[in-house]
Amino acid sequence: MQERKGVITFAGNPLTLLGSELQIGSQAPEFNLQANDLSQKKLSDYSGKVVIISVVPSLDTGVCDAQTKRFNQEASALGDHVKILTVSCDLPFAQARWCGAAGVSNLETLSDHMNLNFGLAYGVAIKELRLLSRAVFVLDQNHKLVYSEMVPEVTSEVNFQAALDAAKKVA
Repeated sequence: MQERKGVITFAGNPLTLLGSELQIGSQAPEFNLQANDLSQKKLSDYSGKVVIISVVPSLDTGVCDAQTKRFNQEASALGDHVKILTVSCDLPFAQARWCGAAGVSNLETLSDHMNLNFGLAYGVAIKELRLLSRAVFVLDQNHKLVYSEMVPEVTSEVNFQAALDAAKKVA
């Protein structure tokens, strides 16, 4: 497993990411995540859709909360051909509770808590914390990577507009 040291920081402290960095134009890796009802979700479940994958360390933090609420708000304007997923290591039950309390219903929250399958495949697993780094990926209808942002400081926000523009361009 590739280790990428110092690619990101948390509160200024360097961390190690596990997995390879995805390249624009590459086929997005398949994943196996848990939905809030404990069913399994794979990338292939979203066949033919543009997919925005918003990656957060934990929904119960301020920046992650704001990121997920913002993408939830933007989802309705994107139409049925675009699917937004928020992936974290939070337990599915915690994700469901958070969504209910936050009124988030326009996107899906998926959990990578069991084996970091997504985090390792997408190169966003934080070795020291066993959480996912803050990132956003946009995949076209064929699930090729058209946009990627790995936020250098985990406590900073993603570039929402750039991700949304990338999704609109291929939708």
